[in-house]
Amino acid sequence: MTKSDKISNKKELSLEQREELLSVLKTRFEKNMHRHKGLEWTKVKAKLDANAEKIWSLNEMERTGGEPDVVGHDKKKDEYIFCDCSAESPKGRRSVCFDREGLESRKKHKPENNAIDMAAAMGIELLTEEQYRELQKLENFDMKTSSWVQTPSDIRELGGALFCDFRFGHVFLYHNGADAYFGGRGFRCSLRV
Repeated sequence: MTKSDKISNKKELSLEQREELLSVLKTRFEKNMHRHKGLEWTKVKAKLDANAEKIWSLNEMERTGGEPDVVGHDKKKDEYIFCDCSAESPKGRRSVCFDREGLESRKKHKPENNAIDMAAAMGIELLTEEQYRELQKLENFDMKTSSWVQTPSDIRELGGALFCDFRFGHVFLYHNGADAYFGGRGFRCSLRV
């Protein structure tokens, strides 16, 4: 059993952990109303209360340094969209290759994990380029770090993977080999509740 398997087996928080997380999320929500204008915490909390597994995923986002917060509401599906809002790419998710194939192709100096498997074990998804750009409209993120983003299959099949950052007042999209990893590159995710 791998480390990520152990994480994904227990997808429920104790009452104390749950209350602590909800308190952190509420405080962050109230301090950052510019991220979710017109939304109410009581409605977000009601959705969370009805979905223990999503609360577990939010705790994983928090535990790895993502500082999740609500960044939108899909009215058609009546889902709140949480996203990692840490100033830089989450500390607990850096120094990882893009995916398992990229990780396994490394001959030397393999990192411990990869972005795709970590996100799946946490029950969250890497941001798309579009989601990343939307997030940057709320405030500036990744001014010193970078974050892997979902990569189209035709690029991935050729060995590449995409990442983004914010420099010089703009969002930049770059490419690297999927086997690459850097201390300053991690990944941001979203979760719908």
